Amino acid sequence: MKKSSIFGLVVIAIAIAVIISVYANSSTYGSFTDAKSTNSELHVVGHLDLQKERFYDATKDANYFSFFMKDNKGQECKVVFTGTKPQDFERSEQIVLTGQMKGDEFHASSILMKCPSKYTKDQVEITEFKAKQASI
Repeated sequence: MKKSSIFGLVVIAIAIAVIISVYANSSTYGSFTDAKSTNSELHVVGHLDLQKERFYDATKDANYFSFFMKDNKGQECKVVFTGTKPQDFERSEQIVLTGQMKGDEFHASSILMKCPSKYTKDQVEITEFKAKQASI
């Protein structure tokens, strides 16, 4: 084979490997129903249900926060976040959770909040919180 043919095959193989790795690492968006049917991590977009109870007691366990959220399809689910309660959580307009279902609860590994800006009404503030990793 010619050197140019070998070089072309190597470039094609590298391109295929990059495409596969990017596709494998990207997570998808869905609802709580979708999260129940899959074991992989999923993004769920929704709104905080202010009528339901939120639980966070820093004296008992500072890394446990639970609340109820409705996804964009209207299904409500209890969410457990193993991290501290985000500041101004109740003011958030929209929440994006990354995680997976465990039983009837959605266990979030990160929370991304869309909050109204406290300075101007035209700007939107986005804050992301990551869960604490459990040490073994």
